[in-house]
Amino acid sequence: MSYEEVEFERDCDAVQIPQGTVVRIVKGTGAIVTQSLGGSYTIQVPSLGGLFRVAGSDGDAIGRRAAVADSVASETRGPVTEEAVWEQLKGVFDPEIPVNIVDLGLVYDLRIDQPGSGASRVEVKMTLTAPGCGMGGPISMDAKQRIETLPGVASADVEVVWDPPWNPQMISPEGRSKLGME
Repeated sequence: MSYEEVEFERDCDAVQIPQGTVVRIVKGTGAIVTQSLGGSYTIQVPSLGGLFRVAGSDGDAIGRRAAVADSVASETRGPVTEEAVWEQLKGVFDPEIPVNIVDLGLVYDLRIDQPGSGASRVEVKMTLTAPGCGMGGPISMDAKQRIETLPGVASADVEVVWDPPWNPQMISPEGRSKLGME
């Protein structure tokens, strides 16, 4: 894994990891990009003493191209498949772990309500690797936004649950391999 030193080119809000609090990082602050997955950036800011998550839409603040969110009208028709939803969820990452939430075993349940006419509603239940993690909001919001970009999805609800408790045995073989556990 290679790290890249960057300097903030403008003031930018970032989410402190793992607390989940929003912090304003000012222009000129030096940082190190430690992870760039799922459309967001995990950065270490030595002067602030910690890790932070910068949204992909704020990538320009650290010299990257700002991500533009896909938008799909909610009136888009057509069946939504579980496979498509799972693929979207594979694009969501824990900012401290370079494995997506599906391969980490964080997604417990996925349901699609497809009415006879109109767009579908998707419901997901997921957990986090630790109950005290403040990143539940940002991670579940990433999942929700990704699901809602699928054609035919009117809305998504992503709920963070704690039962059953997560454990490392829930990590998929792909995730274990990426983490060097096999």
